[in-house]
Amino acid sequence: MKITSIESWSQPVRLKRPYSIAGHRKTDVTLHFARILGNGVHIGLGSASPSQRVTGESADACQAALDGASRLWTGKSLASVDDLAALAGPLTREMQSTPAAQAALDMALWDLLGHHLGRPVVRLLDGSGEHAPRPTSITIGIQSVERTLESAREYLERGFRCIKIKLGDDVDEDIERLHRLRETVGAGVAIRADANEGYDERALRRVLPVLDTLDIEFLEQPMSRDDEAILESLSDEERRRVALDESVQRPIDAVRWEQSESNCGTWVVKLMKCGGITPAMEIAEAADRCGTTLMWGCMDESVISIAASLHAASASRATRYLDLDGSFDLAEDPASGGFTLRDGMLSLTDRPGLGVATST
Repeated sequence: MKITSIESWSQPVRLKRPYSIAGHRKTDVTLHFARILGNGVHIGLGSASPSQRVTGESADACQAALDGASRLWTGKSLASVDDLAALAGPLTREMQSTPAAQAALDMALWDLLGHHLGRPVVRLLDGSGEHAPRPTSITIGIQSVERTLESAREYLERGFRCIKIKLGDDVDEDIERLHRLRETVGAGVAIRADANEGYDERALRRVLPVLDTLDIEFLEQPMSRDDEAILESLSDEERRRVALDESVQRPIDAVRWEQSESNCGTWVVKLMKCGGITPAMEIAEAADRCGTTLMWGCMDESVISIAASLHAASASRATRYLDLDGSFDLAEDPASGGFTLRDGMLSLTDRPGLGVATST
């Protein structure tokens, strides 16, 4: 199969439910899309949602990188996973500053190859066949305690049994919010927390004991990426309850933590940080080598990139958690398919590639 063309476009999308995280409020998102055509017949789709706060990638830079992608691959052959690996190499070299654009193009390659071979991407990644449904968390942003509890009740009614709560603005309110949330949802619902780099060492040490008291799964990225030395003062058990997000962006970060005595219990993999399925699987391999569990997370994203994350997560032995709720609150999404959601459980389809389609 020859790659005959590469197209890209962007679309601003309003969020149904604006939310706040530590130091930031989000009301809308600009999504970027890539379409690769093979032999004039098969289509591969990808989507990007860059985060300037996390990776420094602006919407303009992301779109410019996508617009310039045609020169990389037009006329090249794509008929096997080995071909795909060869085509993905230039992305890593040329798109260090635009990982979301890289992710969109990388997942579009996987989608295109899956269509060409008539197989879902997950089977190209590990070939093991069936993959069981997995629960995903759904996120509650920073808001008043009462609004937090209202949101939690709504999500329970919708069938979710895992809630992620954003913290990081006020540690006293955070602790109260966690206690009230556990009282409200009961012992049968999983809770995980995300401080989004909002804590200093003093705040972190106040929250850590609460994790055990309330059976909170873990605390995600409590400290700034620039203040990782805090982890050296924690015990092994305390670090086991910490998940690294902003501190694990690309495979090079995973290798660094794999070799570190301050490594934590979980790494958060996001395609928009690392550059797509191909580098995400490198992170997964590093996690598997050192016994670190993975949570697959997301930004506010189209079902295209959520599906890509779910395919990759389903192919990794290190996967333990999903936080793939990024498409749930989009007011509109030009894409559909990819997975099904039932009672908080995500399931892949048996369709070729990523199993997605667009109306555009």
